[in-house]
Amino acid sequence: MKWMTPIVMLVGSNLFMTYAWYGHLKEMKTAKVKITTLVVLAAALVAAGYFGRDWLSRQMTIQQLLNENKQLKGAITNLTTEEQIGYAKVIKQETRDGKVWTTLRFVETDRSDKLKKIVEKDYTIEGDIVHFDALIVKFGDKMVMDGKERAMYLWRRVYGEGMAPQDGFAIEQPGAEPARYADLLARLPIRQRELFWFNIWDLANDAEKLKEYGITAIYGNVVYSRLKPGLIYIFKISPTGQLYPEIVPDM
Repeated sequence: MKWMTPIVMLVGSNLFMTYAWYGHLKEMKTAKVKITTLVVLAAALVAAGYFGRDWLSRQMTIQQLLNENKQLKGAITNLTTEEQIGYAKVIKQETRDGKVWTTLRFVETDRSDKLKKIVEKDYTIEGDIVHFDALIVKFGDKMVMDGKERAMYLWRRVYGEGMAPQDGFAIEQPGAEPARYADLLARLPIRQRELFWFNIWDLANDAEKLKEYGITAIYGNVVYSRLKPGLIYIFKISPTGQLYPEIVPDM
């Protein structure tokens, strides 16, 4: 098993070191053999240390990451207030077999540039009433360095009035690093980023699982609207942190 590798290497390197220094080196006559032995010993120790750190990194819990990682807290503190997180518009609307079908284009916009597209996807949904499901994650004073609350907005799925939410079409992949926040944790090792995002997304299943660390979520926050061609539905954030659509003509 892979988890045994660092343990075996650490034990083996220690046994080798003990044997080499207290027994074998006493019998060595030439400097060449001594140097070779020391090189092998050094290589074993370096390899054991490398794989050992890798193994320990894999075993880090979300609790340890949230408690101990100052880079993570610094990144969350750097979250800025957002006013807009995307928009949608109708590409095509038609009637087939007596039913209305709406093809819409959903766009996630960059956190710092509302005109820059981060994610762009098209969906075809029965009906003209569409739900946009987001997860709002809030970080309290335990997770920020200046004591001021921060928030991030994760798009989950889009679904029609006649669909169950769990049958909706995914916008972002649950558990994965969201495209809008791809640069947020750039300084953290990849496994720590994966650990963080997996647990953040899991707040959709248990909104208070990280409450003791000042992290909570509002799930099932849905913006829905009767979509019509020729309009753009801009998803804005109210002063209280809620989502609402602002409707403007499609120029």
